[in-house]
Amino acid sequence: MESLTVALGERSYPIHIGAGLLGRADLLLPHLRSRQVCIVTNTTVGPLYADRLRQALPDREVLVVELPDGEEHKTLDTLALVFDALLERNFSRSCTLVALGGGVVGDMTGFAAATYQRGVNFIQIPTTLLAQVDSSVGGKTGVNRPLGKNMVGAFYQPRCVVIDTDTLRTLPDRELKAGLAEVLKYGLINNAVFLDWLEANLSLLLQQEVAALTHSIRVSCAEKAAIVAADETETGQRALLNLGHTFGHAIETAMGYGSWLHGEAVAVGMVMAADLSWRLGLIPQAAARRVKRLVAAAGLPVVPPTLAVETYLRLMAKDKKAEQGKIRLILLQSLGSALVKADTDLAMLELTLAAGSNLTER
Repeated sequence: MESLTVALGERSYPIHIGAGLLGRADLLLPHLRSRQVCIVTNTTVGPLYADRLRQALPDREVLVVELPDGEEHKTLDTLALVFDALLERNFSRSCTLVALGGGVVGDMTGFAAATYQRGVNFIQIPTTLLAQVDSSVGGKTGVNRPLGKNMVGAFYQPRCVVIDTDTLRTLPDRELKAGLAEVLKYGLINNAVFLDWLEANLSLLLQQEVAALTHSIRVSCAEKAAIVAADETETGQRALLNLGHTFGHAIETAMGYGSWLHGEAVAVGMVMAADLSWRLGLIPQAAARRVKRLVAAAGLPVVPPTLAVETYLRLMAKDKKAEQGKIRLILLQSLGSALVKADTDLAMLELTLAAGSNLTER
């Protein structure tokens, strides 16, 4: 096991990474304030791992809430299932919620913890690669609305994150590839050395070679932990973590939640961001093409869905990073360095949005 720390003063918390951690009671018990524990999972992950987790919580009153699986269920109505279960069992404000699942489960459990009786403890146990390297760390919680992704939520930090790499053995290939999008993101925005390593080791990651996967998770978590510690509520540097997300969220919203996996939409969003960065003269065309090749090599989409430019612009203007209706984008100034750009040339942006299969090409 390896451990990192998200340094947030009195609210600092550990990230534990290793194989076989799901049954480690010693990692969980110090973060429980009472006997009452609610495991929030879904209908896919619950049957696989909920019993094992329950066994790691001896002498506790354990409630398991299984939510329907899928991004389309990341709603306030689904969240009410958690609140109703807690209230029916008279769970107090000293209870602990445990998120056992992917990003949807983690985001919803965190939001439930932030709001149930105005705040209770919660623990993240992410079981998808995307959740392990990104959404479980940093305290972003929330749900989707028909007009925008993650537009209702809160910043609320977990007490710890336990990443059991064994859970990736049951992860479908499509979900694994979706997680690689977020891994690639860390190399693109802040770590050119890691990007080179990813380019050389993508085949091992796709084959789920344990050492390579563990390394990618550790580096990704370290990158995110450092950024979150410096900018918890995304007033500056943390926005860089959204490379490709403004494009990607527009795609998810337009296509219907669940049609494209989050990582798939982010992947093509990063190709679009690289294309726009090239068109604006921030990076050479060769760099933009390298991003496209990397994303394709990870088995991820590099061609966005066919949407009207006006649809993209309308949805991107509703993104959380937008200010007074103006679109703010995360772009590349080199491979390994990103910046926030609030005054993007609209004509260039429209060229990227219209490029379709010709991204990174004239």
